[in-house]
Amino acid sequence: MTVIETPFAAALNHLLETESWASDRLAPFAGEVVRFRAPPLPDLTFEILADGRVAPTATATPTLTIHLGPEALPALARGEEHFMRAVGVSGNARLATEVLYLVRNLRWDVEEDLSGLIGDMAAHRAANLARDALAWQFDALKRIGASFAEYAIEERRMLVARAEFDDFSARVAQLRDAVERLEARVRRVA
Repeated sequence: MTVIETPFAAALNHLLETESWASDRLAPFAGEVVRFRAPPLPDLTFEILADGRVAPTATATPTLTIHLGPEALPALARGEEHFMRAVGVSGNARLATEVLYLVRNLRWDVEEDLSGLIGDMAAHRAANLARDALAWQFDALKRIGASFAEYAIEERRMLVARAEFDDFSARVAQLRDAVERLEARVRRVA
């Protein structure tokens, strides 16, 4: 077991306890082992308990392995569908369906948890501040990416604009068709 499996399991169990429908979906898979792989991070391996919660385990053979490649983080920034395409799954297909359903639908209500610590109004303000900060970060990343793309296309000519690429592709197709017609003529004459 790794150092982060226990706190990760505690956080995951907190989510499962606050959303009883989620633990109900996992309960039929009691005894199954799920491994999350996201190199270079250590693997996280959990056993599903009878009540639908999870516990860290040292079991070497998982029933299901979920692999997040290096493209998963940038894909997450592009949206859920891009992220889901970056997730590799191997093992029990029914369990994989349930786990991926939970990934898509299980959400942490940070504001609710904070309200128990600092009160409703302060929790609402803190959550809004965090949402605004994240939105600003994503907007900044998007603008930086767009600026780099513009620089790489317009200034350095390292990349080609989509319209320019499409035009080039159409011209290559026209040239190929013309060469094929010329070859056909040559064969008829010869």
